[in-house]
Amino acid sequence: MQSSKSNLLQGTLEILILKTVALGPIHGYAIAQRIQQISRDALQIQQGSLYPALYRLEERGYIQAEWRESDQGRMAKHYSVTKKGARQLEADRAEWERTAAAVALVLQAVK
Repeated sequence: MQSSKSNLLQGTLEILILKTVALGPIHGYAIAQRIQQISRDALQIQQGSLYPALYRLEERGYIQAEWRESDQGRMAKHYSVTKKGARQLEADRAEWERTAAAVALVLQAVK
């Protein structure tokens, strides 16, 4: 993954993908576009990072894929979140919030 403004912690890509797919069935390229759009261009996901992460999530049973026609009339794999994936997303989101709060406390520490 490449970020134009910040480096992401390991594992962050997967939670971003899970959240994006949880918004509704979507094909791979559109996942990268949506993350970039929602982050106001701060995050740019490269295909070399996106597709291996999608395969890992699919292997773990967090997402499922089916072939559908894309907006351009081509067949594309569309991903959706499974129940197991939704539970994992909630666990990851809670952990992310705890970690972000802890980092904020350290950064706000006064001498």
